Order: sequence, then structure tokens, then C-alpha cells
Amino acid sequence: MEADVEDVDANARKIRCVHGLERAKLEFQFDHLLLALGSETNFFDDAGIRDWAVTMKNLSDAALLRNRMVAFLEEATLDKDAAARRQWLTFVIAGGGFAGAETAGAVNDFVRETAKFYPHLGDEEIRIIVIHPGDHLLPELGEELGRYAERKLRERKVEVIKGARVAGYDGWVVTLNNGISIPAATLIWTAGVKPSPVIAALPCPKEKGRICANEYLQVPGFTGLWAAGDCAAVPQSQTEKFYPPTAQHGMREAIVAAKNIEGAILGTPLKPFRYRTMGMLASIGHHTGVASMFGFKFSGFIAWWMWRSVYLAKLPRLVKKLRVMMAWTLDLLFGRDIEQTITLRDVEELSERWARIRAERKPVPPLGSREIKTSIVVSQDKLA
Repeated sequence: MEADVEDVDANARKIRCVHGLERAKLEFQFDHLLLALGSETNFFDDAGIRDWAVTMKNLSDAALLRNRMVAFLEEATLDKDAAARRQWLTFVIAGGGFAGAETAGAVNDFVRETAKFYPHLGDEEIRIIVIHPGDHLLPELGEELGRYAERKLRERKVEVIKGARVAGYDGWVVTLNNGISIPAATLIWTAGVKPSPVIAALPCPKEKGRICANEYLQVPGFTGLWAAGDCAAVPQSQTEKFYPPTAQHGMREAIVAAKNIEGAILGTPLKPFRYRTMGMLASIGHHTGVASMFGFKFSGFIAWWMWRSVYLAKLPRLVKKLRVMMAWTLDLLFGRDIEQTITLRDVEELSERWARIRAERKPVPPLGSREIKTSIVVSQDKLA
């Protein structure tokens, strides 16, 4: 069932959600609850950035950004004012970590390749700018690979501004903390995350906003409560450090958590979480990547190929792997598909339509007649 979690009462062992178009209230009593709520984009309480910036947290964000790039190329090609065209074609990325560097490479490739279909636009009018507060990109991979990534991005006309932060955005102008202003119709925000409000409200110990779990992924002090993924601070054995909030750790934490919940129900021994990080990879565009694997650092096409191979292997179901592999192969042979699956005008019309539907709907019945209470019980017979 798909629903939005609003509140978790760890002491009463209840979870409250809202479901459907009418936001019906649901309440569940749980025996075991695994918290894997991930993280949310952190705008650092800046209303302008929150309202106007584009985020990169899910597939919808990526689709919206892709369509936005095509739409702004259309706007620029019809605008006779040179300054306005440059503003339409300026894309600023806040943050130079994994998300920021990979987004910069992908945006630069897409915009410059697609602009070739608009003969009235010059390549010199396009600006892709990365704003990073550190002294080198990709700090997770170290200085050597970070500077390599920066060099490759600059070779492809991406501008990199280091030692600065985005201080504000009004939808048209990006303001940096050093006083520089950049006219830009698009700000892509990859500069920070924060825990889910549901996690923040839980009365349990936390490490930088993440729930402190033990090595078995249990939340100490709360029977039947477990945590994994970005929202969990899982201790590394024999150290005072925690496993990083990355996908490779989250996937393996989920497997251990599921087995331990089964063990808790059946009364079998629990398994501690142990994992050695295999490495990290990033794609920086134009079939180029950077990687740090098992203590070895390398870059170029091989790193990019490994990056794609790893992501392909992680996709569920063989048919999905084959479809993605076919799409990637066609892109290599025939170039990118630049059609808009849904235009910005479609998004605006859909939003207005939903607002009208909500306004014209009949009043929702009182909560007492709609509230659903149920209990989630895992059968030991089925587990056996």
C-alpha cells in the first residue's frame, strides 16, 4: 500500500499515515517497524531557494529537469535579447559532491548536444556553472580524483567556482555569499540533505540527525523498532565511526534487518551488520568517470563503464535490465532522445486541474467515520 507517513509513536507502537486523493487518515498498530525513510533536501530555511530551485532526489526531479532544459532552449531560441538568452541557457548547480558533479556532467552533455538542433543558438551562450564550497570537487573520492573531475568538466566548458556558497535565489538571479550575482533561469540544488521530519520527531538518540541503531539494526530502548538506510547511524565494528549513508550500505542493511526481524519473531539468533565498502564511482559526463575501488583509484572510460555496469546490475528484474541496456545502446549509436514526455505547460495545467478538483470536491466525512485501524501481524507459520 502506498501512503505518506505522518507520525510514528514508538512507545505506543503505532504509525499514522494519510492515503489517497482525499488524504484519508490511516493508523496501524505494529509488532515490528523498520524505519527506512531516507533523507530530504535541506534548503537551510531559505524560502527563495526552496520555492525556485530544482532538486535531484528522485526520478520525477530528473524528468522535470530534462523537460525544463528542452523548454528553456525553446524560450532562448525565440528571445531576441542576447542577455535574456544567456539567462535562459545558464544552469547553476549548487554543490560539488556526487550529486552535483554527476548532474553537471549530464546537464552539460544534454544541453550542448540538444542545442545543435537550434541553429539560432550559439554554443558560447550556454553556461553550466558548479558552485562548490570546498577546494576540490567530489571530496568523498579524495583530492586527486576531485581535481581530475574538475579538469575534465572545465575541458567541456563547465565553469567551476570553488570556495563559495549559494546565498539566495529569486528564480532569475543566483546570489553567492561572496557577493557575486549570476543571472540564471535554473538553479539545481544538490547542496545538502536532512533527516525526515518523522525521524526528527522520534524521542531516541541521534547522530547528526540519524537514528542511532545498534549493530543488529535495532533502535535501543524501543522494542520492535528497527532502522536502516540514510536515516540510520549504524556503528562500524570495533570503531567509533558509523557506516556512510550510501546506497550500497542501505541495500545490505535492509537484507540484514529483514533477516533479524524474522529471527526476532522465530526466536533465532540475530546477525550483526558487517560490511566492507567496495568503493565509490561517479560519472562526470561524456563517457568519463572517476572511481575508487578496493583501494585503487582510476578514471576515464573504464571508470564510466564500471559505473554503468554497477547500476545496471542493481536494477530489479531481468526484463528491466534488458530494457535499460537496450536504451543505453541506442543512445550510443543514434544519440539522445530529446522529446519532452510532458511539457512544463502540461505540469502547470495538471496542477491547476488538481487544485480545481480539490476545491470542488464534496467535504470529506468526519475523521471518526473514516479512520481505519488495523494490526500488522507476521505469521510464524508462513515464515517457517
